[in-house]
Amino acid sequence: MYIVCGNTDLRKGIDTLAILIADNFGLNLYDDSLFCGRRNDRFKALYWDGEGFILLYKRFDNGRLTWPRNGEEVKALDSQQLNLLLKGLNPLPQPKVHRAKKVSGTNLKVEKQINRGG
Repeated sequence: MYIVCGNTDLRKGIDTLAILIADNFGLNLYDDSLFCGRRNDRFKALYWDGEGFILLYKRFDNGRLTWPRNGEEVKALDSQQLNLLLKGLNPLPQPKVHRAKKVSGTNLKVEKQINRGG
């Protein structure tokens, strides 16, 4: 199963989504793929059942997907990641690194005095 990150125009049908997968991302037409538009409460899935394509459309009445929006790329999902996505969790978590705050010289002196007991 592949997830197309970013926004996909959900007005596209089976043929256009299949061409998008093959031409833009170089994947096999018959690999299952997920697409999300600008709204995170709905997505489409392109599924090959061995005889033809099935286009699935799902809209959540309550809740939203946490869809990776990091550009025009495709990521492979395993079954656990797919379950996370369908529960509204990000299947491709990004590590968050926060910059350390600069400590001014005055604050540093006060902290040293407090630590020394004075």
